[in-house]
Order: sequence, then C-alpha cells, then structure tokens
Amino acid sequence: MRRLGMMLGLLGCVGCATATRGIATQYNPETGRYETPTREVVYQVPAEDAMMTARYILEKNRYDVMEKEGGLEMFSSFIPDVVPPERYYIQGERLGPRQALVRVFRIRYTQEGSFAAEASGRSSEQLSVSVSVPDAFTNVPGLEGYRPAHGFRDMGIEQKLLERLEMAPALELVGGNPPVPIRSVVMESWGEEGGTPATSTAPACGAPVEGASSLFSAGGVLLVADPLGTQEVPFAALRMVCEATAQELPVTLALSIPVSEQPLLERYLASDGDSAAVQELLAGSAFWRRTYQDGRSSRAMLWLVEQARRLRVSGKDVAVAAIDSDKAHGNEREAQLAQHLLNAQSKRPQAWTLVLTGSVHARTTEVSWDGDLEPMGSRVAHALPSVRALDVGFQRGTQFACRYSVWDEEVECNVFGISPTLEARQSSKQAAGLNLFTSQQPHGFHGRLYLGSLTASPPALQASRQATTVNPVPATK
Repeated sequence: MRRLGMMLGLLGCVGCATATRGIATQYNPETGRYETPTREVVYQVPAEDAMMTARYILEKNRYDVMEKEGGLEMFSSFIPDVVPPERYYIQGERLGPRQALVRVFRIRYTQEGSFAAEASGRSSEQLSVSVSVPDAFTNVPGLEGYRPAHGFRDMGIEQKLLERLEMAPALELVGGNPPVPIRSVVMESWGEEGGTPATSTAPACGAPVEGASSLFSAGGVLLVADPLGTQEVPFAALRMVCEATAQELPVTLALSIPVSEQPLLERYLASDGDSAAVQELLAGSAFWRRTYQDGRSSRAMLWLVEQARRLRVSGKDVAVAAIDSDKAHGNEREAQLAQHLLNAQSKRPQAWTLVLTGSVHARTTEVSWDGDLEPMGSRVAHALPSVRALDVGFQRGTQFACRYSVWDEEVECNVFGISPTLEARQSSKQAAGLNLFTSQQPHGFHGRLYLGSLTASPPALQASRQATTVNPVPATK
C-alpha cells in the first residue's frame, strides 16, 4: 500500500479533502474512532476489473455511470435530493498487470461566486485543495450557474469496493473440472529453499501454536476453517500436528482432497519422497491436475502432505485422510464429507483428528442463510462427543482462490488480495496463536486461530491458463 497523502491531488480534477465522518473517514477498530486512512489500498486485480467492480456498485444503487475513453475515469449521474448537487467521480490507476488503485470521490457543485466564502468557512479538518476541473464536470445542462468546487473522498463506497474485491467468497470447483495431461502443467518447486521433497528427512515443524495444546486429546476432532490457498494455514496445521505427536498422540490429518485419491496418498506416504514418488502421485491424480484449481490443491497443501510423510519416517504415528467428494454439492456434499471424516476417525479412534476445510464446512451449527444446509461440522458434532471448530483471524494479505466476477459468469483462479471481516480482523496488538471463546458462538466456532498477514500459495501444478467460463458446480466456502 502507498501513502494516501501522496495522492491527495486529483489529476485533472478537484482536490480530495478530509471531511466529516461517513465520507472521508473509516472506522478504526484499534482506536474505536472514525479516522482518515493514511494508506492507499492496492488491489491485486487488473485495473479494468477494479473499475468495473466500482461501476457495478454504483449501478446497483441506481446510478447511471459514464466512462471516459481509456476506462480509468468514470463519473455518475447526480445523487438524488442532495443540495448543493453532488455526483461520483471514480479514478483508477494501473500499477501493474494485477495491481490497481481506485479512488472514489463525491464532487460537490456550488453556485458561481460562493466558493471563496465556503472555503474560508471550512474548518482545518476539512481542508480542500482546488485544481483544474475536467470538461465532463463543467457546463452541465440544467446546472447553469453551478460549478464543481470540492472533491470528497468517499471511503464508504471504497469500503464496499474492498469488500467486493477482497472479501468475496472463494469457490471450490467440485464437478465438471477435468484433469489436464501431466505434460501440460509445470510443477513449482516446493521443497525448502527450492529443493526437492527428498532434500531432507526432518519435518519443518516450527514453533508450537500458542494455546493449541489444550485442544489435543485422544479421539478429539478439531476443524480448522479457511482460508485455504495460503501458506499460513497448512503451516499452522503442521505445527499443531508436530506438537501433538511430540506428546505421543497419534494424529490423523484430514484434508479436503477427494476420497478417491486415498490410494495415491497412501503410496506416497509409504515412499521415500523422491522425484519418482512425486511424479507418481501427481501423474495419477485427477485432483492435483484439475484444469481450474482452488486453494485445496495449493503448493502449501502438497507441502503439508510431504511433511506428514517425513513425520512418519521419523517414527511418529501420523495418517493422512482424504475426505472430500468428487462431484457432489450442497447437502449431498456435506453429508459425504461428514461420512468420510467419520470413517477415517473410526479407523483410528484413539487418534487426535485435525481437519482443514472451508469455513462453511467447518461450522458446527446449521447455517440460516442457505436454506436447509447442514454443514459437515454440524453433522460430525452430532455423531462424536469431542468436536471443536476454529475460524481464522488474520491481517490483510493474499490468497490463491477461485472467484466469480461481478459482471459475468466467468470464474478466475488466481492470486487475489484478501481482507478479514471486522470480526476476524487481527489487530496489531493481537499476538499470533489460539484464542478460545468463552462459549460456542452462533456461527459454530469455538475459537479463533490468529495467523497474521496471509501469503498466497498457488497450485503446485500450474496449468497454462487459469481463467475462463467454466461449468463446474462450485461450493461457496
């Protein structure tokens, strides 16, 4: 992100000003006050996508939006019932192929001759900078005698833009997504420091997760929710597995991999992890070679499987269980996920079972916003006595995910920015680690695992193209 103060001047338009609460300020949960942001948000999408999303937000609120040639400037029809007249101006800036800035201003018109008096009456907290105005804002029919005088940065609209671009649900593509030939993909290096899996037999355990050991128990099940497609979630899972096995607990690591992949996983876990074993795992898999891959098949998830293999080599009792479905969706998929997990747990009833899955699947209560959907977590909690679920708290970062665009049916799988909700936001004062709630929350989680800023983990096998119109049935996580 870049300093907001560097961009206060609107190129060819009017200056932006700090204004009153609700316009140029945002709520800061760390101070409990509405404040003017000090940094620009750089979105991890093409500038055209960011501008189209801003346009979608305004048009959804019944504004007509006019686009200037080049696509990086737009302005709206006038805001109804506002005196003096105001309209929106959207300015985009391309910083790279998938990096963009978007600024949304409310342009206020004043009557000719009134600017000086209004400006002199403004407080120091509402400083306005006047610069040249583009032709689109002058000589507007019906507004003779008015001219644009001030530009107010509208952080409310920009917050909606952030939510659309960085809080959109990730998709799990679970049907109609065939594998590509192994020769059509490139395997990213995924051993430590770019090496191969066989460069070391020692697992990369890292430090224990603060507070997690209270959840380790023979026969217990811990569900850890999204966001998959990041490095931090699999690494936190490994740290917990390492600590549990250090306490001589057998561990079952359950992953959102189709159950049909279990024989391939077993052969790999029994191998020495050399390149031939990796080739066999990936070449024989329909999952790791899917044309459009979501966060379940990230490089970090494959790395986690390899670390589980190394733990087994070191003498630890670790099993990896594939629990997902190949094609089912909705309640059918939730039922299959739950049954596969219960089957894996019944084979190792004295093991501690750690499950990595999407946030909806992990809920231990039914959801109220999707009809009669009963998540996997709710089904398992009804069947077993010791089931806990954690969601993830984090700071803004990146994630590899699949998402729908806002203006067509295209699905894109790529690296996106990801921002937490206010509830899941990790403040600068919140240390990484586990925070248990005093009681189960309505969303079905028993605590939150704080992981700091997230880093995207792309697929281990990269197909030549990751974005197009596709027809799988996606399950929103």
